[in-house]
Amino acid sequence: MKEVPPPPSPRRGYAISLAFLAPAVFFLGVWVIYPAIRTLVRSFFSDAGGEFVWFDNYTALFSDEAVQTAIKNNVIWVLVVPAGVTALGLLFAVLTERVRWAPAFKVAVFVPLAVSLFAVGVIWRIMYQQDPDRGAINAGIVAVQGIFSEQGTLTTAKPSTDALKGSPQGGLRLERAVGPGAVALLGLTAIKADELPAEPEQAATPQAIPDGITGVVWRDFKPGGGTPGEVETDEVGLGGVTIKLRSAETGKTVGSTTTGKDGSFTFEGVEAGSYRVAIGKETFAEPFQGFNWLGDTLITPSLLIAFLWVQAGFAMVITAAGLAAIPRDLQEAARTDGGTEWQVFRRITVPLLAPVLTVVLVTQIIGVLKVFDIVISIVPSSGRDSATVIAVEMYQSSFSGQNRFGFGSAISIFMFLLFVPFLIANIRRFRREN
Repeated sequence: MKEVPPPPSPRRGYAISLAFLAPAVFFLGVWVIYPAIRTLVRSFFSDAGGEFVWFDNYTALFSDEAVQTAIKNNVIWVLVVPAGVTALGLLFAVLTERVRWAPAFKVAVFVPLAVSLFAVGVIWRIMYQQDPDRGAINAGIVAVQGIFSEQGTLTTAKPSTDALKGSPQGGLRLERAVGPGAVALLGLTAIKADELPAEPEQAATPQAIPDGITGVVWRDFKPGGGTPGEVETDEVGLGGVTIKLRSAETGKTVGSTTTGKDGSFTFEGVEAGSYRVAIGKETFAEPFQGFNWLGDTLITPSLLIAFLWVQAGFAMVITAAGLAAIPRDLQEAARTDGGTEWQVFRRITVPLLAPVLTVVLVTQIIGVLKVFDIVISIVPSSGRDSATVIAVEMYQSSFSGQNRFGFGSAISIFMFLLFVPFLIANIRRFRREN
């Protein structure tokens, strides 16, 4: 009878297991456990490291203005991003079930997640440039805005004499009231060279007419010197200028016209009365200069948009996987019973997806609490104080020349404590599911 070999010793099995685990445990200890313990200990010491200060660094967190701003911004991130990403993921996952080119759409939405957040931030910072010639977003807005409104013909022009009053924002008007038979002289100066007529014509003072009001708008500047307020040789007329005729008593506009190439204009059939001639404010309308996306007002919304764009792909893939696991017979049964698509979605699909949506939501909460890369890469140094978050403030305090290592360590531990409730909730949920 063949002898059965003895079973392997349990100690040998443990030794083999430890041999495989040892490298991972070593690197985990060196790069995670030791730095975490060291950071905890360092948070109880002064910035220089020589004095034990107990909880002074922690109490300073709530009196430091920059940290308070960072906490407020992180609250905004937590309130907006997880809900927004989850909603976008659900929307995209449902839509991709109903289009033929679903794979291409999924790839397009998921690709940003394959790029590092720092690189994404650099791309979005370029897109957010205020100059429409450089920033793609403002360039698109300018293109759309140009369809509905036009740039003024004389954006920098100013009155050449005190006879014209007002401002470019409200338009310029002739201070002296006029009536039928009058000639209005509207001289302007400080006109940019590229806003002068391409084919300039000598300004000409039109003849007065008994039942109308005539006038001229011209560049009141004569090379070599001249008399302000008088139309002289070598002074060009300004065509395409909007002229309005208003009642001197009520201020109501009774007529509107545009100057010819020589700057002249005419209002015919004017009834007896007192009027004021004005240059419409649209003549001075400046071109749209673009939104200052990286300024203090819009910087946080700009960051949120960029981050949503990146994370939407992650939420879509996870939600689509959960959606594919839903039994189709439940949805078909609901439709057979007369349920509309919205009712099926709201009462069948979403409740069955609740565990998956919870995973996305909690993952995003943890992600935004430690957001760093995209903030550093998008926000210019001038706007960093208003857009700072906890992770950025930790870095700024410790490694950007401030050398407040004790304070920075305290911020790190504070940030870790913010994660703990969500980590515990995640672990409990996984255990319940298993």
